[in-house]
Amino acid sequence: MNHLTDHSKGVLAVVLTALLWSSGGLLIKLISLNSMQLSFFRCLIAAIVFAVIFRKKVLKVNKLAILNAVFYATVLTLFVIATKTTTAANAIFLQSTAPIYVLVFEPIINKTRWEPINIITIAVCFIGMILFFLGELSPGHLEGNIVALLAGIAFAAFFLGMRKNDKEYQQSAIFYGNIIVAVICIPFIIELESISLSDLWMVSFLGVFQIAAAYAIFTYGIKRMLAVEASIISMLEPVLNPVWVLLGYGEVPTNFAIIGGLIIISAISLRTVIAGSDIIKRKFRF
Repeated sequence: MNHLTDHSKGVLAVVLTALLWSSGGLLIKLISLNSMQLSFFRCLIAAIVFAVIFRKKVLKVNKLAILNAVFYATVLTLFVIATKTTTAANAIFLQSTAPIYVLVFEPIINKTRWEPINIITIAVCFIGMILFFLGELSPGHLEGNIVALLAGIAFAAFFLGMRKNDKEYQQSAIFYGNIIVAVICIPFIIELESISLSDLWMVSFLGVFQIAAAYAIFTYGIKRMLAVEASIISMLEPVLNPVWVLLGYGEVPTNFAIIGGLIIISAISLRTVIAGSDIIKRKFRF
């Protein structure tokens, strides 16, 4: 690794992060625990590992950090519920619509002007979102899709809140978000008589690697590359998530979901590239 440049190390770190994030769909499907029980173990383990990695940083809070923790806890819980009740492809792609809501609400919150490219992006993504609700949908899938959409809205609120707050409070928002989920899910653990060894190692993997370690690795990578690069590489998560579920669980996404997902990912990626090129041009005055 010594012969690699800092930028190359950053790229590899973000790729590894996306791979770890993408494992969530398959393991959530395979774990026999219900959504709240799974969330308890996953988030409790993640909080412990997070505290070990970041130590005193997780204790540094302000009011906005607590609010962001609530948003993050909402994302964590809703994503698990959505993945359990609809297809993994629907859950991850609909949660990945978060940047759309950011484009909608950021001008309102930060008093910035509406960009025509943002309006076009939102319109295209909206078409992609509609495709998830076409075709045959069982009641469970319909509810799961709605929960996944809500997860995307919560994710957007979390993202906007994190941008609004100082960077020194980022770790505490993640840490307390996991703590909030674990506390809320305690009543569901009381009725649990036992947990199988396979469930235990899978929730442990989710907590240690899919949440805590992935965030630490992403933090390492983002410091060594442009944010626009990290955003695009991170799109590997929603692409790979349903692939692992197909291979390991046999769940096949509908054609509408595949097309809708590709439309959303393509639109957001293109918008990210355009935004990144604008930043580079302003920075270097091209």
